[in-house]
Amino acid sequence: MDGIETLAGLLAFVLVLPLGLAAYRMIAGPGFADRFVALDMLTAVAVAFAAMTALATGRSAFLDVGLVIALVNFVATCAFAAFLERKGSQR
Repeated sequence: MDGIETLAGLLAFVLVLPLGLAAYRMIAGPGFADRFVALDMLTAVAVAFAAMTALATGRSAFLDVGLVIALVNFVATCAFAAFLERKGSQR
């Protein structure tokens, strides 16, 4: 089990780069769409972290956490797309 935990730790270290880049784009993004795409990326990284935690600990509850994050992200993306569509038609 020690090898899997080491691999999960290494992969978590690798995921810090996209986490940082997406966080930077979310803060400095020029528009709403850029910021929301960055939020989508952040939630994808969060799902990956949840999956790796489930792998490292052997507890499937972390997979449920990842699934809930992904579902909430999907609903938020649909709502934001509707918001952007409405905002663009008012011009």
